[in-house]
Amino acid sequence: MPVTSLASCQTAPLIELERRLLAGQPQIEHWFRRQFAEHAPPFYGSVDLRNSGFKLAPVDMNLFPGGFNNLGRDAQPLAVQAVTHAVERACNDAKSILLIPENHTRNTFYLKNVAALARILSQAGFRVRIGSLLAEITAPTVFDLPDGDTLTLEPIVRRGNRLVLADGFNPCLILLNNDLSAGAPALLRDLEQNVLPPLHAGWDVRRKTHHFAAYDSVANEFGELLSIDPWFVNPYFAACGGLDFHERQGEQVLADAVSDQLARIGAKYREHGISETPFVIVKADAGTYGMGVMTAKSPDDVVGLNRKQRNKMSVIKEGQQVSEVIVQEGVYTFETVADAVAEPVIYMIDRHVVGGFYRVHEGRGVDENLNAPGMHFTPMTFDAACLPDMTCGPECSTNRLYAYGVVARLALLAASRELEATDPAQG
Repeated sequence: MPVTSLASCQTAPLIELERRLLAGQPQIEHWFRRQFAEHAPPFYGSVDLRNSGFKLAPVDMNLFPGGFNNLGRDAQPLAVQAVTHAVERACNDAKSILLIPENHTRNTFYLKNVAALARILSQAGFRVRIGSLLAEITAPTVFDLPDGDTLTLEPIVRRGNRLVLADGFNPCLILLNNDLSAGAPALLRDLEQNVLPPLHAGWDVRRKTHHFAAYDSVANEFGELLSIDPWFVNPYFAACGGLDFHERQGEQVLADAVSDQLARIGAKYREHGISETPFVIVKADAGTYGMGVMTAKSPDDVVGLNRKQRNKMSVIKEGQQVSEVIVQEGVYTFETVADAVAEPVIYMIDRHVVGGFYRVHEGRGVDENLNAPGMHFTPMTFDAACLPDMTCGPECSTNRLYAYGVVARLALLAASRELEATDPAQG
């Protein structure tokens, strides 16, 4: 476990939350088992958490996680076991998997993630090949990775309603590690094979506001279960649409949304005796990679943006224009690794926490987005397979990680419900 510290004098609410989690562990685990029996979890996911000492909450949920290479070695056996369960649930006689990654062939760090994910799948006993959606991949192409390893991408062939490779490799399952920001290509539609995560989990369909609406319900139920204020694990949010950052269209509507959220957060801070300054994060309602994100502590912060700021907020991955944003309660991160601001990122496969790491940024502040150039990653060590230790207090590292795993699974459950609600097959 990296040496971390929580640089906040307002840790009493977090310690009390962790005490409740430890005391209620049998009740919590039974509740999760029942919930995931009713709501099938996504194949995998990662959750960005923020720990302010007075609040521990998810701020993003990624259904196409791209950092398996950043997990510690102890995550491998947990991940292999969880993958086995996840694949069996989707296709109980599966022998082979076609993994389809993002089109980032120049991003060798992302390709290391693909290699790490393929290794987990292989160690679970599946034949794994990697197919590319890139038109320029017309033959098996080998890419060199920074650690001396290699990765082979191959062109995908569609035969009828199945995806195969040129040599006849005919997989039972298609696993996407591509978030479909630009939309799902026809190649992936109406297949006989199971495609996981489902196509409607892609960012061309998915919205962060849909996820956090589902999370609202989950957090409220969990708060009732433990008799706690759900706000301690749940960031306020609002949707804001009809924006055009280049033309400054919708600027006042956005400012009003920021004002409303700051007022709500301020009321909670006063209720719980919190002395920090409320802030919000404004970010694109769809998309990832930390693009289209800004911090606001006043409505004035989103009015009269300069050209650089407008350019930053107007476009996300794949050149998609931003017209909808989520105005989300900002959660301070008072955790540090080697004196640099850090936030935990928790990885899950099926319903199981398998590992995580700290996203660390030496050039960012406690109220800023850390998913930005200059970040680096420090693996967590999940002692005792993410289980709590009843012999030590709530602040010991094992129990802190258990708390992270509980809150991350709340976000995973919200994603399960979110995908059910947005499934086109359900009408």
